[in-house]
Amino acid sequence: MRHSNSIRRAALATTAVTAVAAAVTAILPGTALAASTTTPPPACPASALQISARQAAHPPVGTGTGAAVVQFINVSRKTCVLKGYPTVAGAGNGSPSHNTPLKVTRTGRAATVTVRPHGKAWVKLTFVQVQGEGDGYCVSGKTPAAYPTMVIGLPHSGKHQVALNDGWWAECDNKVTVTPVSAVKPS
Repeated sequence: MRHSNSIRRAALATTAVTAVAAAVTAILPGTALAASTTTPPPACPASALQISARQAAHPPVGTGTGAAVVQFINVSRKTCVLKGYPTVAGAGNGSPSHNTPLKVTRTGRAATVTVRPHGKAWVKLTFVQVQGEGDGYCVSGKTPAAYPTMVIGLPHSGKHQVALNDGWWAECDNKVTVTPVSAVKPS
């Protein structure tokens, strides 16, 4: 009698485990397979991005650019991803390779941003502000710099030369604080 009860308990336990496994498989069909075979979208190539820049709504006190919001629009027909922090360099209207790299300080945490066709992503740049009126001055005593364009680079997505929608980029000390690429538009 003891032997048959042990066999029955083992059979019931095996049936219960099999039923739970079948229920999970029925609820989540193909989940394990999908997770292991799905590849993420590729990084957005430079040719897929249209870039624009405007002064931020909330800049630091001063008369220079202060802060700018750079917008990236996916103009391709394929979903792609952006991730990381931008590089920033002041440039003239010529080649993006003729530029003055700025010292970048990163803020925030980088995450991958999926950008669908016609979708947008942003970064915010905050500069050491030019003070005063007219030619202005830098608190540090250095001479302010003004650039008609900036070269904004993104990891695996190329470098993009962009002008502000309302004037020149003006900054002090060749420094900039940057946010990582974000799906949320900064102010």
